[in-house]
Amino acid sequence: MSATTTNAPHPDIKNRDLLAVRAWVTGNDVHQYDDVHQSTVLLDLTHSNLQQRHIEIRFDKHDTLEHLRNKIHQKSGTAPHFQHLQIKSANHVMQEIPPETEDHFKLGYFGLVNHGLEVHCIDLNPHSGSAGGQYEDTSLVEKYRMSDEEYNQRKGTLREWGEEQRAKNPNFSMAKHARLHREMVDAKRALKQGLPLPKGFFLDTNGKVCRDDDDDVQAPVSKAADPSLEEDELLHGEETVAGKEIGMRCQVQPGSRRGLVSYVGPIPELGAGQWLGVTFDEPVGNNDGRVPKGDNKQYFEAMDKHGGFVRGINVEVGDFPERNLFDDSDEDEL
Repeated sequence: MSATTTNAPHPDIKNRDLLAVRAWVTGNDVHQYDDVHQSTVLLDLTHSNLQQRHIEIRFDKHDTLEHLRNKIHQKSGTAPHFQHLQIKSANHVMQEIPPETEDHFKLGYFGLVNHGLEVHCIDLNPHSGSAGGQYEDTSLVEKYRMSDEEYNQRKGTLREWGEEQRAKNPNFSMAKHARLHREMVDAKRALKQGLPLPKGFFLDTNGKVCRDDDDDVQAPVSKAADPSLEEDELLHGEETVAGKEIGMRCQVQPGSRRGLVSYVGPIPELGAGQWLGVTFDEPVGNNDGRVPKGDNKQYFEAMDKHGGFVRGINVEVGDFPERNLFDDSDEDEL
């Protein structure tokens, strides 16, 4: 389809602001091909078995049908003798080119001289490799899964490192290590933002953030710091939801999603331990307050995609007001 003036009022659009935006976006369309050489034509290539669409592929107007077929073969895998081609403009078929058509004809013979025309290839091969989504549907690809035995034989893995740490310290656990690492990251972020360091951290003489190992914050008398507990208790125990109550504003990781705590307690359908139900300000959740397992039990009420169940370690409560979507300030992203 050749370039035409597109900034005329659209009959189906009544909103003046939308019309202004449309005019600004399409205002230069009439000149979009001004820099293209006069012997060049830009064509769109599509395929009957593939969702992919190759936009504005460059051809010379003197190229032959053989060159076009070879280009389609290169991009789709369909051999030339299985290609039934259709020349389209605005989804209207202008001409058919069956596979028995001789190769020596040039593009102009079929009217392929205007930019934006579509060349649609119908794959006639009954055993085509592109049939049934074989080239695009990743769900058809068998996923590689490594067995525990094979993983244990590898060197330099996280599991091997964890075993080395346990050999040095029988009380070591990956959950505690992750918690301490997260606390250190938060302390360094506070320093970078010019905020007071969290309790239990200080700056040494070189200005480096260090942990005060003698501070009772590092070993509180609670389940979360007892190294004898199982990792599930450390990650999902009551300590992880302590101080987080229904009605509190919160921020959920990953994604710094904001919302309101709407449920606190166990959810047997999802797993052991404690959970938080959050009503998000935006549709960044995956439910409406119901668990899509078992009896589809409703733990709290929320609009579709505004609810979510998360672990307490991923939720921070505090002064997290609803974001203004039209505010360009990036202070919340610091």
